[in-house]
This record gives sequence, structure tokens and C-alpha cells, in this order.
Amino acid sequence: MPGMARKIPASGINLFQLIYILRNDYEEKSGQKALNLSLGNPDGVPPEAILKLQAKYAANPGFGYHTYAEDTNLHSFAEGMVELHGGVVLADHKHLGILPIPGIKTAGALMPLACGMHLPDSGNRGSFRVVSNLPAYDVIGTWTESYLGSTRIPWPLVSEDDMRLNVDRLRGSLVAHNVEKVDLVYVIRPGNPAAVGASEAEWREIIEWCIENNARLVNDGAYAGLCEPGTHTSLAKIACQYEDLDWIEMYSVSKSFSDPGARLGAIVGSRDFVDDFNLIKGNCESGPVPSVMAAYGEFFQNRDAARAELDSLRSLYRARLDYVIGAFRGIGMQQACDTSAGFFTLWRVPKKVFGVVLSEDERARDKPAQEAFNRLVIEETGIVGVHFRGPGADDNGEPLIRYAVCDDVLAPEFKDRFEAGLARMTPEY
Repeated sequence: MPGMARKIPASGINLFQLIYILRNDYEEKSGQKALNLSLGNPDGVPPEAILKLQAKYAANPGFGYHTYAEDTNLHSFAEGMVELHGGVVLADHKHLGILPIPGIKTAGALMPLACGMHLPDSGNRGSFRVVSNLPAYDVIGTWTESYLGSTRIPWPLVSEDDMRLNVDRLRGSLVAHNVEKVDLVYVIRPGNPAAVGASEAEWREIIEWCIENNARLVNDGAYAGLCEPGTHTSLAKIACQYEDLDWIEMYSVSKSFSDPGARLGAIVGSRDFVDDFNLIKGNCESGPVPSVMAAYGEFFQNRDAARAELDSLRSLYRARLDYVIGAFRGIGMQQACDTSAGFFTLWRVPKKVFGVVLSEDERARDKPAQEAFNRLVIEETGIVGVHFRGPGADDNGEPLIRYAVCDDVLAPEFKDRFEAGLARMTPEY
């Protein structure tokens, strides 16, 4: 019927929706459960102490635990979240601001608006420029380029750098794209899919570049609570020393406490930037669930207990990672970077697998190398990953595959099928 056509083409399917399709196809055809190493969400639930507190506040008839939480910070939740994840005590830095947020994904999408990209009199409408990393779980790229119609300049992460932040590659990308002015630099550290942190020296170089170029800086720190000791320095820890930097760092309980359903996190940053963000968020969401925020606020009052829970979850992931990384290395797969936080492993895609050259197998015809590899491995073994293509050191693209450990990979039944599948892969580079 006229007027009934879709407004968004089906080609707009995102990468993760495609992975679900490939996984479901395997399970339907094989009659077996996939070995799902694609899932990037915790497979556990929050610790018992947090669940009890959530139940306590959900049952509390106090009005403040059930109304909008647009401008509340119950039981100093945000201060506790920032101190645990960023190592910064707000009371020591009067020039900073903090806010609770209902998750990072929404907050990240709002950052360009919080930088004034929509304001006609700012000179930004139609000319706003965002720098962000590729490969990445690219919410910011989708929003800035596709939804908001601004310009995104990719900052390449490449395996020869161990997928670390390299400011020289940022400079090179700006030259290649003939761009001088940048409004926002948006990074994810520790990363996804590259589970690598940032050092103090890296942050200082980036911060000084942003100050020199009058660019705001945002870090998605969703995995900051799950870092191996000594592998990551928070942006907040360094940026709080620069009063002339506009910056924000974001944290979430989703990964730190296996609680993505809570939709709860916090931001910390320079006061002006946080205030700008607060104005935008007021027209986009109504704050977190207050009873859940109150529960975490009380939980964080015992900082030692909260850190112990983070240590326990990190240890669980480390045991899983050690097994999966060792197994892939054992068959000759090459890592694109070390895993220093969270639950992702990232690998370079081989040219040949199962005795066939990817570019020549009819099942992979007309598919990029990373997707071809993922499809063949799923079909042959049921091992499901998420494929990415990075810009690469030479801008020709670097095919990559991400395998997560958000499943009980140490269960005997998983290990039996996983190891049998790997034994058949025989990757060649």
C-alpha cells in the first residue's frame, strides 16, 4: 500500500544482529547449541550482597526510590562509582562534576550534542567533527555519521601497536582526511574489541593534544573495573590535573558487577562539560532507576567490599581467558593484542583455515576476509565470534575476529567440543 514502506532500509542491520542470525542458522541446521564466544555481555548476575540491597530498596515505600531520578544522587552513588573506577575522590577536586547516568550507550550518543554540534550560532551545525577509534563497538560512529549527520574521522588501532592509542596515527588520519579542526575525541579504554588499557603517558599526550587543538575528550570506561593490576590508568586520574581540559569519563555497573539490566552508571569530568551534558540529558532520559541507584550507593559505602567483588569477577574472567587464549595460541592463531581488562580476546584472521584459502571457498565468496573466516568457523565447528575490520596500518584494512569468554568455557562439555573444533582449523597466515 502507498505510504507503508519502511523508512530505514534492512541493510541498516548492525554487526551484532548479523552474528545472531549466523548463530541461529548454525543451531537450526546442526541441532546443537553454538559455542557462543560472540556474547559480549556478562553471563552472571550481581553479587548476593547487591541483590539483597536492590530487594530492600525496591520494597521500600519511600517516594524517592520510585520517582524520577533526573537530578538525584542517592547515597552518594556517583562518588562511590567514580572513586572505585577512576581512583578520584571528588571532594579533592572542586573543578570537577559528576552525574549518575542510565548506562553508557545512551550517554555516549549524547556527547556530540553536549559539545554543541546542533547549535546554529556555534558554527558547528553541519561541520562538527568527531575522532573515534576503529575497530570498535561503534555506537559513536553510527550516531555521529549516520544519525546526526556530522563527520567522523577514524583513529586507527592496529595490531603492530598492540591496539594501543597512538597519537601519531591520529595526526596521520587527520592529514589523510584533510581535517584541521576537531570538536570531540571519543575513545574506549579499556577497549572493545581490543581489551587494552591506557597508560599515564598515553593519556598525557592525548590530553596535551586536545588542549592544544581545543577539542573535548571523552572516554568510555565500561571495562575499567575489570583491569588487571598495573595495566590501565583511568582518564580521570590524569585529567583531573588539567583544569584547562574539557573532558568526561564514563563508568557502568553492567560489566563491573554483572548487572547490565540495572541501566546504571556515572560520569565524571570538567564541570562545564558535565553541566552541558546534563542539559542535553534532561531532554532525553529521566535518570536511572532510583531504588537500584540507592542499593549501589549503600554497597559502595564499604569500598573494600566493593573492590573485593571486582577482584573476584576479574579472577573468574582471567581463568576463562587463560584457557581460551592458550587454546587458540596452541593451534597457531595470532593475537592482535593482549587482553588486560574484561573478557575479550582479539585475533588476526588467517588466510587459510580447514585446509582452504578463504578467498577461494565458495561459502565465503564475495565476503570480506573477517566475515568469511567467521562464517566458515561457525559452520564447521559452531564456534561463534564477532568479526571486525580495522583501518590497518596501511589503511587497507586489517581483518580481525573477537572471541569473548562470557560463557562457561571451562565446563567439560564446552571444552570437549571447543578443542575438537580447534583441532580441525589448522590456521595459516
